Amino acid sequence: MTHLADLMTPDPLTVTPDTCLLEVLSLLHNACCRQVPVVDEAGRLVGIITDRDLRLAVNASALPLDLGRHLAALENLTAVACMTPDPVTVDIDTPFYEAAEMLARRKVGALPVLEGGELVGIVTTTDFLNFIAAEYRPDIAAIP
Repeated sequence: MTHLADLMTPDPLTVTPDTCLLEVLSLLHNACCRQVPVVDEAGRLVGIITDRDLRLAVNASALPLDLGRHLAALENLTAVACMTPDPVTVDIDTPFYEAAEMLARRKVGALPVLEGGELVGIVTTTDFLNFIAAEYRPDIAAIP
């Protein structure tokens, strides 16, 4: 039987609440991912920031309209300014189909995975799509 640990990305990239948004944007772009957990100095999960959160921050009416000022604003704003605090999470022992249901019902793209309250992974809608594709087309490699 498939377990959540088989689908998730273990030890995901993380940022801290004081990471500037320009750095978060760069991390998401370079890692080809759409969300990153936010952890405090003790490593505890305190939020999640998504590419959508960044787009909303950049397009916020309070920000200036020219690119140079957008970039400056992204350097001055931090993850805590636009992250979702206390995100929905799953435990490592959560059945994978329950995690899939949570993603669908809550309309989120990722769930941080905890074990004993500690962040150990992240599972995304893409992970589930890759799982389904592999079940029906095992000859096709997972898409990153």
